[in-house]
Amino acid sequence: MNLPPPAFENKIVAPAELAQRVATLPRPLVFTNGCFDILHRGHVTYLAQAAALGAAMVVALNSDASVRRLGKGEDRPVNALADRLAVMAALGSVALVTWFEEDTPLARILDCRPDVLVKGGDWPVDKIVGAAEVSAGGGRVVSIPFRHQTSTTALLEKVRRL
Repeated sequence: MNLPPPAFENKIVAPAELAQRVATLPRPLVFTNGCFDILHRGHVTYLAQAAALGAAMVVALNSDASVRRLGKGEDRPVNALADRLAVMAALGSVALVTWFEEDTPLARILDCRPDVLVKGGDWPVDKIVGAAEVSAGGGRVVSIPFRHQTSTTALLEKVRRL
């Protein structure tokens, strides 16, 4: 049986095509980013809350090299970028997913010009990359408090102890 690729794969957008694809999305546009290495309840809760702040949400993932430079461990990311992109794209709260090779997502933020820039509660608003640019364009910056105290690092430590 020859099945077509899953529709969610159409949500995966190369950085060079991002601005063009974002132009087709409804506003207000929400933007967030992260590694999202092993998706857990904290991630999906955060993503759903972030998406609720607008009409569409773009998520930018750190490339594999970018994740390694964050110092999360030599074995990170556990899941390669292509796999992380697919899992993220499959979420109903996500309109588009892309990636960045740099240490920060600033270039993707500038590509999107979001109305709402969102990060998790461990990021104070004044430390969120792109906050000044989004605010200067009339947008808002939101730090969403954690509802579930979960982390990929803690999850991996638990698995390693088994």
